[in-house]
Amino acid sequence: MQAEALAFAPAHASELIRRAAALIFDVDGTLAETEELHRQAFNHAFACHGLDWHWDRAVYKDLLRVTGGKERMRAYHGRLPTARPLPDEDIAALHRIKTVHYAELVETGCCQLRPGVIELLAAAKARGQRLAIATTTSHGNIQALLSQALGANWAAEFDAIVAGDDVRHKKPAPDVYLETLARLKLGAADCVAVEDSANGLISASQANIPVIITRSMFFADDDFATAQCVLDDLAELVAGQRTGNPKGGTSSCEAESPLSFTTFKP
Repeated sequence: MQAEALAFAPAHASELIRRAAALIFDVDGTLAETEELHRQAFNHAFACHGLDWHWDRAVYKDLLRVTGGKERMRAYHGRLPTARPLPDEDIAALHRIKTVHYAELVETGCCQLRPGVIELLAAAKARGQRLAIATTTSHGNIQALLSQALGANWAAEFDAIVAGDDVRHKKPAPDVYLETLARLKLGAADCVAVEDSANGLISASQANIPVIITRSMFFADDDFATAQCVLDDLAELVAGQRTGNPKGGTSSCEAESPLSFTTFKP
């Protein structure tokens, strides 16, 4: 079923996106392949705190089923039969160390936005569509990534930015998407969510928002059967977005300015 969806996804996804009043983006794995940097930052925090924990990629992939960094550490601690007590203040301290180191890694420029992201954002702005972020990650992590990738004024281009700490329940609960809809003052049918994971798909779907999936490194094998479209990356949409016609033919946007996000540059 997913293979069939992939065959027809670019045209269908382009049409969904072109008709939407707003596009709502997840961050980690969707806008950039950040999860490997998060994994390294967690391991750095563990070492700094004197813990003998080490999350390899297999362990981290399994832990990603738990949304939220603090929740992930608590879940891992609960799996250890002889672990010493780890109070909430220690979890919070670990998370602060991890967040700082993640920002340091991002600032090296080693994590670029995924193919097609800039073009999709620029095309949406050119059409007058609204942009939003709905993510489980923290505002600090969003700022670290997007200020590096899009420039110091990136946030001014988004009509709503909702992070995990802004809501009571994180993905796969729909809270972050419901809050985003409330801030946008739009109905679910007026929006399209762009996600990379099953938890994100469930979250947006429970808010009745159509979902386009862009596969990412850690979630490529998730079940995306209920998604509207499944793409390898957002570059598959670029041709359709530039012409305004997902099936090809005469462009309806030839008079528009070339796609760029110059307003995001510092």
